Amino acid sequence: MSGFVQEFKEFAVKGNVMDLAVGVIIGGAFGKIVDSIVGDLIMPVVGKIFGGLDFNNYFIALSGQTATTLVEAKKAGAVFAYGSFITIALNFIILAFIIFLMVKQMNRLKREEAAAPAEPPPPPEDVVLLREIRDSLKK
Repeated sequence: MSGFVQEFKEFAVKGNVMDLAVGVIIGGAFGKIVDSIVGDLIMPVVGKIFGGLDFNNYFIALSGQTATTLVEAKKAGAVFAYGSFITIALNFIILAFIIFLMVKQMNRLKREEAAAPAEPPPPPEDVVLLREIRDSLKK
């Protein structure tokens, strides 16, 4: 049992696992920001363009209910909630676009770093010594 615990400890504190944990936490917080941008800024404008209603409340009642909001309609029966789907799809598109821009920027920075001329490594000690001998013989 001790070997299992030790093996798990080594796994849990590896750099990749910690990086992944940080990425998941930041990704969750970033997802909430994107949800807010879409839900609070973009969808109200889109809803205004399409008749002034809350876009999340665009649905087709499949059970014959006559509710005016999606929440009421879901309580009464099955609902085809296409407005909610469009909102979530827009969330995904915005998030994917932002991630694309971030990856594109990182790739550009890596290319610039690789293209930058690297300083040559210092010559080995024996080469330096031979050069000094050569220079002293010239004098």
